[in-house]
Amino acid sequence: MKLYNRISSEVLKQQMLESDEKRVTLSFYKYAKIDQPKVFRNKIYQEWSELGVFGRIYVANEGINGQLSLPEENVEKFREVVYAVPFLKGIRLNIAIDDDGKSFYKLGIKVKEKIVADGLDDATFDVTRGGIHLSAEEFNRLADDEKNTVIVDMRNHYESEVGHFENAILPDVETFRESLPIITDILEEHREKNIVMYCTGGIRCEKASAYFKHQGFEKVYQLDGGIIEYARQAKVQGLKNKFRGKNFVFDERMGERISEEIISKCHQCGKPCDTHVDCANDACHILFIQCDECAEAHSSCCSTECSDFTRLPLEEQKVQKITRVFNGSKFGKGRYKAFNQAEGKKLV
Repeated sequence: MKLYNRISSEVLKQQMLESDEKRVTLSFYKYAKIDQPKVFRNKIYQEWSELGVFGRIYVANEGINGQLSLPEENVEKFREVVYAVPFLKGIRLNIAIDDDGKSFYKLGIKVKEKIVADGLDDATFDVTRGGIHLSAEEFNRLADDEKNTVIVDMRNHYESEVGHFENAILPDVETFRESLPIITDILEEHREKNIVMYCTGGIRCEKASAYFKHQGFEKVYQLDGGIIEYARQAKVQGLKNKFRGKNFVFDERMGERISEEIISKCHQCGKPCDTHVDCANDACHILFIQCDECAEAHSSCCSTECSDFTRLPLEEQKVQKITRVFNGSKFGKGRYKAFNQAEGKKLV
């Protein structure tokens, strides 16, 4: 019985890029008690691999969190298989907005301690007692009441840098775990207001809204289905789209466009750009924003140092990367900015 991928990632990625198969990208999550997550993991791996599913799925005692793609012709069959699991029956599958089907190239299902790393002691509060779920229309209505409403982006800074809702609080954090105590402090002066949270697909807000209610906040809301479902509802219902820019996603696409506005800049030259890339130097691999012109000029690297390094013989790279320090060694995700606009010069 095949329960793990046995082909190299490089080969699988190349196969995916060269394939003309029509695929659909989707995501879903569910907090539920899974007594034997490893047994459950093995069962769905077998079922899903037979349907041509690629993706990144986490299973834990507290539930499941999945981002995946599959052949367009198998979407309904996949829905049937998912709905056959009692705690997943009727669950919404969030379909990607801006999708070419090239989001994943292999199937990976991992058993984790939690489906989202949050650093919380879940025994101290009830995760099922989250905030009130808002439709896109309800979200817009509360957002228009600026005097009595605070909108909070529960994502990381490199996600909100390329796209976010109007007037939202954008915490300068790199992880969800880091964000919770920081946001608690930020919201302290707004305890009497409507606290409206949003994230990519809703999973972080599910946990965060329960946490903030536990902290004594009473008017806690969350955008149902996150940015992905909001964009779908706004388009179908002809609502005003209050999201500016691109929605960062954790797959090969790196983002899906929600509005045509570009609100961020290339980290190398400073021109308008919202394309996230990983530095082509595998010894660096820093996540940053790079325009097409800079990608060509720097060989898809974040710096001259990295582009020069990639030209060395592979054996020499293996020797040097043990002691060499690159941007990925010094900066967190999205922290590196090659161009200092205040000083008008490039940083080392």
